Amino acid sequence: MKPTFLRLAGGVAGVALAVLGVVALPVAEVSAATTEPKRTVVYYQTQYRGSTYVSPKPLLDNNTGVTDVLVAALHLNGDGTVHLNDHPPGHSRYAQMWTDLAAMRARGVRVSVMVGGAAQGSFQRLDREFATYYPRLKNVITTYGLDGVDLDVEENMSLAGIERVIDALRADFGQDFVITLAPVASALSGGGNLSGFDYETLYRERGSQIDWFNAQFYCGWGSLANTRGYDAIVNRGLIPAAKVVAGSLTDPSLCGSGYVEVTTTLRDTVRSLVAKYPTFGGVAGWEYFTSRPGGTARPWEWAGLVSSYQR
Repeated sequence: MKPTFLRLAGGVAGVALAVLGVVALPVAEVSAATTEPKRTVVYYQTQYRGSTYVSPKPLLDNNTGVTDVLVAALHLNGDGTVHLNDHPPGHSRYAQMWTDLAAMRARGVRVSVMVGGAAQGSFQRLDREFATYYPRLKNVITTYGLDGVDLDVEENMSLAGIERVIDALRADFGQDFVITLAPVASALSGGGNLSGFDYETLYRERGSQIDWFNAQFYCGWGSLANTRGYDAIVNRGLIPAAKVVAGSLTDPSLCGSGYVEVTTTLRDTVRSLVAKYPTFGGVAGWEYFTSRPGGTARPWEWAGLVSSYQR
């Protein structure tokens, strides 16, 4: 589970050849491994620290290698309003944020909006009252020209309901639009799950429409202290490494458990995953504003380090 702040807080199988112990990968996978950079994904929920605006733009200005910024958290409220955390997305407090994010998009950083999370209700409404609430989500995407949506379903939702949302997003925004989900890591390896539906069934039925999963390896649902949790997902033989981004806490204060030090443990785990899986999906960090080792003064340093570990 993602921690609670303002919100009351991504397959191609290789063919093993028993010749000198070499693993041969299909041409498409080799191409992806050699031409596509690994993803460095940063969740950006705390836009203000006290009264001080926290800009995401230093992630770009400091050449961190960030590929994706996920603005959190969008809520579809029961009273008909839409909030980004505690205010409407068009509130004046977000004006500079949208300007900064547009500048990042112009330089090739993908910007998505994260929907849901620990605050309950958005996905139940999309599930039960789709015709009422989906247009409100669509309007936010269109208004701000977003590149994608991250569906963080931490409440009960039907399989048919999440598939309907995915289908609508793909139909409305096309194949270049990025659709990701953010399950707890164990949900991808047959274990505990917060979403109600089964992710392996979802992947069998809609995997071609899901760009990747930002799997949460923390808060008791997985660990990046070593590669075992990530291996457990890939070894099931369904979801490929290319579609599994390893989600990590960026500071121990963000959850009661699961933080791994970025300059030591996370470094070693990521380097091992990159060596083991040529198409390793990348690393995601929850969340930006207090990321170690730079902390609130230099939170972009986390992304720079993670990008360097994937080279």
